[in-house]
Amino acid sequence: MNAAHEVAVRTAQTYYDSDDADNFYYHVWGGEDIHIGLYESATEDIRTASRRTVEALAGKLANLRPGARVLDAGAGYGGAARLLAERSGAQVVCLNLSEAQNERNREFTRAAGLADRIDVQQGSFERIPFGEREFDVVWSQDSFLHSAARETVLREIDRVLKPGGEVIFTDPMQADDCPPGVLAPVLERLHLESLGSFAFYRRTAQALGWEEVEITDLTAQLVRHYRRVGEELKRGRKGLHGKVSSAYIDRMIRGLQAWVAAGERGYLAWGILHFRKPARAD
Repeated sequence: MNAAHEVAVRTAQTYYDSDDADNFYYHVWGGEDIHIGLYESATEDIRTASRRTVEALAGKLANLRPGARVLDAGAGYGGAARLLAERSGAQVVCLNLSEAQNERNREFTRAAGLADRIDVQQGSFERIPFGEREFDVVWSQDSFLHSAARETVLREIDRVLKPGGEVIFTDPMQADDCPPGVLAPVLERLHLESLGSFAFYRRTAQALGWEEVEITDLTAQLVRHYRRVGEELKRGRKGLHGKVSSAYIDRMIRGLQAWVAAGERGYLAWGILHFRKPARAD
């Protein structure tokens, strides 16, 4: 990785390891599942909607079975890993930058009696610390946006994925036709110059030789989710006293409003992207 890529990694790690961010994401964003939800109504509980996203992705995978090896890249608190391990009997590796999140993940995993099926490791998906062809599934939810080297991330996934293996992920993205400069209020907080897009991921997957299984555009859910998080943050602000600083809450409200505004103007995208590495002999 070059210097810009290293800065993006350090920025994400420092941010998510902070007490403010850790408590905000755990208490407000969705608890075990800190990613964009699939909402059935404009006022649905964030945790319910977020768990529905996990269920939707899991239901698309053909390779989930007892003994399958799954890599959860950017695993957060490990809610998806526990669902996958418990329901399918798969062995899941959670790879995640934030040690604050990793500690919560390990605690929840022990409490669920799944420590023998889930391994939580600190690390970056730009440099996946595993050998070639080790995983049947690579899974990620709303994490790749933090990378300034997304092509590297997908090449690393290709390296560790077995032939016939599946890649499934979601990611907050910019629209394929997003005008230059309009995402500055969003990108400044991430210390990045751009987001991925459906076109970028399709193009990169094709270059890697992956087969496109299904891409589902669910952009409206991104706007709904960020709006719901903002509503819950404002409503629960008093209850966060002593856990999340007032300055952080103010910044987060402004940031969430920027995401909603950009989404309403058609500058953002979100959905489920599902690919398969061809089952071919080299």
